[in-house]
Amino acid sequence: MSREDIERGGGVKSSGSNNNSNRNGYLSTSTYVIEDAEAHYWTSWLVPMFVVANIVVFVVMMYINNCPKHLHTRFEGKCVARFLGRFSFEPLKDNPLFGPSSATLQRFGALEWTKVVHEHQGWRLISCMWLHAGIIHLLANMLSLVFIGIRLEQQFGFVRVGIVYLLSGFGGSVLSSLFIRNNISVGASGALFGLLGAMLSELITNWSIYTNKAAALFTLLVITAINLAIGILPHVDNFAHIGGFLSGFLLGFVLLLRSQYGWQGRRNLPSGAGVKSKLKAYQYALWLVSVALLIVGFTVALVMLFKGENGNDHCHWCHYLSCVPTSRWKCNENNL
Repeated sequence: MSREDIERGGGVKSSGSNNNSNRNGYLSTSTYVIEDAEAHYWTSWLVPMFVVANIVVFVVMMYINNCPKHLHTRFEGKCVARFLGRFSFEPLKDNPLFGPSSATLQRFGALEWTKVVHEHQGWRLISCMWLHAGIIHLLANMLSLVFIGIRLEQQFGFVRVGIVYLLSGFGGSVLSSLFIRNNISVGASGALFGLLGAMLSELITNWSIYTNKAAALFTLLVITAINLAIGILPHVDNFAHIGGFLSGFLLGFVLLLRSQYGWQGRRNLPSGAGVKSKLKAYQYALWLVSVALLIVGFTVALVMLFKGENGNDHCHWCHYLSCVPTSRWKCNENNL
């Protein structure tokens, strides 16, 4: 690509890596059973719509990219899968993920610090969530979204899951912009990490109504640690992962609360019997703390971003969260 992009996303299984792709794998969690038989389940339609929307955007982007006619590349090479005509992919040396050029990604709204801050294109903080660097990137993220998102939507409905998804993606974009200035970034992994974080906080805040909860908590913590650790590979936007995860984790305490066991059936019990409060005291406390942290966090981050401040100036070690240099690779300065 003409400018190196940072992809976000992952697969259903933790996988090996390819230099330019985001390799984090979203592993499916073991099922933990709700003890409350009164729990209501929704039909999932929003998450499938998100999947369709991402696919449609990618198809349109490839149509506009039109590799045979506009070969936006700094390398020699021919378009891949030329039998697809204008839908063919950029040369693999340019984009190994089988996708469009960096120029096309920028045109469609890839996240780029200069354009967000100096050209007042704040909409890129949202638009980048719907773009993918290639068909491999797209398929990995959409599989992850299906495995994680549908279960949450069935349990909590489309409104709450939609809010978690969108705000987590936005939070990931904001944190990414604070720390990464010279690369463009695309992908839905900030939002996906937000759903993963919300699953963790939902388990914690609704602890008393689950069975097998200790095993489920351990599984979620391991999955989260693995995915964040994979994010330290070069050219992976781990700041988007971290920002999305933290946003989703706090939003889970706010939006994914469940009433105490027996709350719905209290009307059938004698006066004074049964549960007297819909939520436990610790659930109210976590709700208040999370709302405060979300408001303060988003406010401070957005003020810093649009003032043009560099997050690395305030945290000199934070660049290691996105890339750790080893004897096998060096971290591109754009990751710092």
